[in-house]
This record gives sequence, structure tokens and C-alpha cells, in this order.
Amino acid sequence: MSVLRIVVDHRDDWLPYFPSDDLMVADDFLALDGAPGRPSGERGTRVINLCGDLDYLGTGYYVSLLAQARGQRVQPDVETLNALTRKATTDLALAPLAPLLVELSRDGRLTGDSHEVRILFGECLDPVLASLARRLFERLPCPLLALRLVHRQAQWRVERVRPCRLRDLNDAEQDLFATALNRHSRQVWRSPRARRRYRFDLAILVNPEEALPPSNRGALKAFIRAGRRLGIDVSLITRRDIARLAEFDGLFIRETTALNHHTWRMARRAEHEGLVVIDAPDDILRCTNKVYLHALLRARGIPAPDGQLLRRGDRDGIARLAETLTFPRVLKIPDGAFSRGVVKIASGEALIHEANRLFRDSALLLLQEWLPTEFDWRVGVLDGQVLFASRYYMARGHWQIYDHAGGRVRSGGFTTHSPDDVPAPVVRAALRATRLIGNGLYGVDLKQIGDRALVIEVNDNPNIDAGIEDAVLGPALFERIMAVFLARMEARRLGS
Repeated sequence: MSVLRIVVDHRDDWLPYFPSDDLMVADDFLALDGAPGRPSGERGTRVINLCGDLDYLGTGYYVSLLAQARGQRVQPDVETLNALTRKATTDLALAPLAPLLVELSRDGRLTGDSHEVRILFGECLDPVLASLARRLFERLPCPLLALRLVHRQAQWRVERVRPCRLRDLNDAEQDLFATALNRHSRQVWRSPRARRRYRFDLAILVNPEEALPPSNRGALKAFIRAGRRLGIDVSLITRRDIARLAEFDGLFIRETTALNHHTWRMARRAEHEGLVVIDAPDDILRCTNKVYLHALLRARGIPAPDGQLLRRGDRDGIARLAETLTFPRVLKIPDGAFSRGVVKIASGEALIHEANRLFRDSALLLLQEWLPTEFDWRVGVLDGQVLFASRYYMARGHWQIYDHAGGRVRSGGFTTHSPDDVPAPVVRAALRATRLIGNGLYGVDLKQIGDRALVIEVNDNPNIDAGIEDAVLGPALFERIMAVFLARMEARRLGS
């Protein structure tokens, strides 16, 4: 488990709060730099900087600067402090909050010509400003912020955002600070027994509203149990917890990923914070785009369906191509998931019609040969080793695994097999394909036609559902995944 340090100017600043062994005054924290016999765990430390003087070259500024130099994770970091020193950089960071200010101006719940509020770990006392406070903290993750809004020309605007001091909080704000800090970093209040029990903290990113999540509730519970058996405290988080990522040692994404999406942004931020991340942002980049995978597999000679890339600006060329093809074919948008954005093309006229429709969303489309099979293989690969192998059968009366017609998603059945029982060409093709991507967790979809195994796609975020993918290994499947996180977090802590 990572060490936590709460740094304040003076111990008296903490008098209103419950005593904590994690507390340290700024002078003592700064004196650690270069000291002989520094604790070996110092590199994995998380620092909450509550100093009052956060201006450039002030004491608080040096706390954040030296924390980053030591390889620690600190809030606020130097980049945030630098953004807060100039209005131009602050305005740039807060530009995405403009829709919230427009909504605030429209609903009329905030009255007067100006409004000031203190934001404590993304929370504030005014419920009208709760969403704005949370989003502001995501953009400028500073634990203590003072926000001033002004009403001009029928529009609420941010006039000033600056750090505030712990000693300036009133009684109600002190209560909110303690509660917000408790939520933001539970380690502050953990008992010594809980501190010894878990060595690392792992966040699992989920979306409770997702219709087809990569892991069902049973699987999420199994991940939590498996992690805790191995000494990992596992917590479920959502996109709203992006500002909390620095609290954890690892991030496991169990929400459907996309490149232009918060899942990729959170993966990138977590990687920047030094967390072990699955799916890593590069994995999301390489796997979520079928055009990229098509070009990659073709360049490396890995068997895959024959296909052509269609360009939005070459409508005449598509019409000429349609005259030379045999049908049916399959037309795909680059970033579809769960069989979405995949269309069966029965004729040249249908190709032109569907391409024109799909070009509204993408400048490139992938046209591939149609290979009807009773089922697709899905081979799960983790850290370069086969984790599971399942057959996913086509939905009844449909040519895909998922049928989105009729307003309700239907899917076919499944069987899960020991990797030893999977045809060798299927396993070889899956492992060859994943080596081109990385050493994360992947689900390789393949079609077996005779002795040939063709890679359809490599998924960076494969389904791991209780009752399906764990049908062979049972709880050991979840433990194997958690064991990889454990080994990587241990290696990260040791600096290897």
C-alpha cells in the first residue's frame, strides 16, 4: 500500500481535525530531500499538499516540486499550480466548463451579482454549484480552492480561481473538508490493522448505466474478492472519480473503451500518475480502430479476412469497385463495438447506399469479405499467455453474435473451453496478433475455416463475465488477472 503524507504549514493548522499519523509539516517534508537512509517506500508516497503559500517558489510550491522530483504523486502538482498563477492559463483549463455556466445562468437558481464558494476536494456547501465544483476540481485538482463567480450580461462567469488556506475555513467548511478528505483518500482514517492488510490499492472503472458492460456484477465481485486475497484493496470508481486516480496504484478499466472518450483520457492520466493500467492508453489506441488493425495485421502477414479501405472522398472509386466485387460483403465503421456499425452488404447498390450513410461518422470505412460461421472463437490473452477460450455463437436467425434489431439486443449462446482443447492454429494466430499490440489484456476474435484461423479483430477490453469466461477456471481466472496487477505494481514500486 502506498504511504500517504498530508503536508501542512504548521501542526496547529490540523487542530480541528482527527489526529493522523500521516500528518507532516512542510519544513520536515522538505528536509527529507537527500537525507541519508530515506525510507525505501518513499517513492510510492502520495502527498496531499495543504500548505498556504503555493505561489511560485513559495514553501507550498516547493513541497509539490520536490514531491514530483522524488517520484511521488502529489495534489496539487506543479502543472496545476502553474495553471493557477495566470488567468490566461486558468481560463484555458476551465474552458470545458462553459456549458455548465450557461446552464447555471439559464436555470436562475443562483442569484445576485457575484458568488464566492470554497471547493474542497471537488465538493462545496452550495448544492447549486456541486456539478461545477466537481468539474473544476477535475480540471484543476487542487485540494482547497476559492471560486468567485460574477454575473455580467445575463451570464455567470468565472472571475477568479485561487488556492485557499486550511486555516481560513469556517466551521461548516471544516466539516465538509473532513468528509471530502475522507471520501478522497480513505487511508487517512484507516485503522493500523487495515493498513497492514492491503499492500496496494486498485481502482476498477465501471459505468453503472452501461447496457452491455465488459464485466457483469458477479465478475466485479469476484475481482474484488480475488484482489483482497492477494493483498490488493479493490474499489469501484466511475468517470466522476478522475481526480482521485492519484490515490491508487493501479487502474483496471471495465467500461467499454473508445479513443475519443473519457476511458482513454482516464487511462492516459492514470499512466501519467504512475499507475499500472489495463487497458493502457496505447492498447485502446491500437485496438479500438478496425482500420488500424486491418493495416497492422496485413503488414505483419497475420491471416485475416480480405478487405479494402474506402475513403469518403473517393465516391466514384467506390462505385467502380462495387462493379468488380462479389457479394455479400461486410462494411464496418472503424470504432464500432458489440457488432454495432457492422453492416452486411448484399449488392453494389447497397454498398453505395450504406457507405454514404456511414461516411457521416468516419472518413474511412473497412469493407471485408463475408465469412459465415456458426460461431467465433474468442481467445483471452493476458501478459502474453492464453487466459481463456470461448465460442460465441451467432444470435438465432442472425449472422452476428449481437443482434440490435427490434429495439432489444439479442445475443447467441456460448461455450468455454480449456486452452488445451482449442485448435492450435487458433491459439497461434491469437498470440501472434496480440504481440503486435502489447502485453495487456486482450480478447482476440477469430473465425476457423477448415485448418485456417483468421483474426477478425483484437479487443483491448474483452468481456470477463461470471458464468461465461470463468466457466473453466472459476475463481482462478480472476486471481490470475489480479496476480498480474500485483506483480506489476510490485515491480513499479521497486522501480524496475
